[in-house]
Amino acid sequence: MQTSIPVALSAQIATEKRLDTIAHNLANLRTAGFRAEEVKFETVLSTTERSRVAFVSSGDRYLSTRAGELTATGNDLDIAVSGDGWLAFQGPNGPVYTRDGRMMMGIEGDLTTLTGRPILDVGGAPLQLDPAGGPIEIARDGMIMQNGAQVGAVGLFQMQPETQLTRFDTSGVLPDKQPVPVVEFGETGVVQRFVEGSNVNPILEITRLIEVQRAFEQAASLTQASERALDSAIAALGGGR
Repeated sequence: MQTSIPVALSAQIATEKRLDTIAHNLANLRTAGFRAEEVKFETVLSTTERSRVAFVSSGDRYLSTRAGELTATGNDLDIAVSGDGWLAFQGPNGPVYTRDGRMMMGIEGDLTTLTGRPILDVGGAPLQLDPAGGPIEIARDGMIMQNGAQVGAVGLFQMQPETQLTRFDTSGVLPDKQPVPVVEFGETGVVQRFVEGSNVNPILEITRLIEVQRAFEQAASLTQASERALDSAIAALGGGR
């Protein structure tokens, strides 16, 4: 049985999937807190062939957790996470975790994301500030102060090892394991009046885009060459009868 065609097709499917992730990453280059999507490919050995035939898997998608660049904004309600930590807000089915620390305060003092979802403290409760309480200061450990008085604390969490993340909306993630509160703020903490940008590296993504496009074209050429060889063999065998 000719195996070059299915092998080439598996490569085309894999590269097409990678092209989709690169396009999505580049589209969110300037999205605050966005985590780039990567694809892990593996070689799959056929168990139906007499010889070992290697196919390309369709790939497993995962979210990159590397940090993005911090930008100063001067806004008291903008915070960024320094180190390996995540903020939390209330989603439709429970907490959602994010690196997008752009917040706003409602008329009644409720602290929310820009989309109106409540920001949570370390215990999972929505944060409530005093609209008339004066300037807001947020310490590295997430403690919120107004006029020298403590009014709450932004929750900061860490993912457990081997946690798998699923994207929620644009900059949120849903872990498959319960995150744990950050208790040591030496390497991980909150930075007020800063926002973390996307962790997409545009130069790297464009380089990957060129490489993947070339790989797709090579796989397509291999498929066409295999089809021509098969057609020639059929014609030769048919004419010889």
